Amino acid sequence: MTDSETPPSFRLAYVPGVTPAKWVRIWNERLPEVPLTLVAVPAGEASDLLRDGAADAGFVRLPIDRTDLSAIPLYVETTVVVVPKDHLVAAAEEVSAADLADEIVLHPLDDTLDWERPPGLPANERPATTADAVELVAAGIGLLVVPQSLARLHHRRDLTYRPVADAPGSRVALSWPEEKTTDLVEEFIGIVRGRTVNSTRGRPPTPPQPKGKRADKAGGAQRKPAPGKSSGKASASSGKTSGKSSGKPTGRNPRSGSGGSGSPKGGRRGKPRGRS
Repeated sequence: MTDSETPPSFRLAYVPGVTPAKWVRIWNERLPEVPLTLVAVPAGEASDLLRDGAADAGFVRLPIDRTDLSAIPLYVETTVVVVPKDHLVAAAEEVSAADLADEIVLHPLDDTLDWERPPGLPANERPATTADAVELVAAGIGLLVVPQSLARLHHRRDLTYRPVADAPGSRVALSWPEEKTTDLVEEFIGIVRGRTVNSTRGRPPTPPQPKGKRADKAGGAQRKPAPGKSSGKASASSGKTSGKSSGKPTGRNPRSGSGGSGSPKGGRRGKPRGRS
């Protein structure tokens, strides 16, 4: 099968913590003939995967290497600190970076928060992944500051998390290779941005459907009068017209004869006067 005969498909990459289910559902409703394949990718490898053509588009965490890639920022996640449930931080509703100054704060190699200087005291070694760092928090080695979706993703019963008010947020974006902005990529951009199916920048609008016959009060279609029969209004109008053309006299009593119009009705004369 040649490339021109290959059925269309769409590959969507996503990094841990991002849930693309809502957009995938809309895609399947609008383009059921184009299968969408999800590709899970570590946050640090997302830009290379898109650049290599292993996915048509992807949800990434900024910052990324933007060389040859387009990106649309979508939202910013709250940043939280993951702690054991019996830690003092768990008693607070919210903390600041200064509150963590005396704590060992783990900084995994796949961290995507754009820190100028990570809070707390550094550990002897950086964990390879966020998942590894969560295990170390459970072991009492230190604390971990991550986007809230990652804290939920790696949830454990013995751990909890609290928002860090002054920490940088994690920015999530939709990205794709700049030179491969295909019609399907444009379609997915429209879905993510909330465009309707009939948007001028989305798929071609649905052609208007022919209108059916109006139903009368009884629920059926209006009937046309049979040939040779006129409607009630037409009969009344015809009657008026025929009345004018029938020569009906106006202003003269037909029984008055030649005596003019002043004679009494029926032509009866008054009583004769007596002679003197």
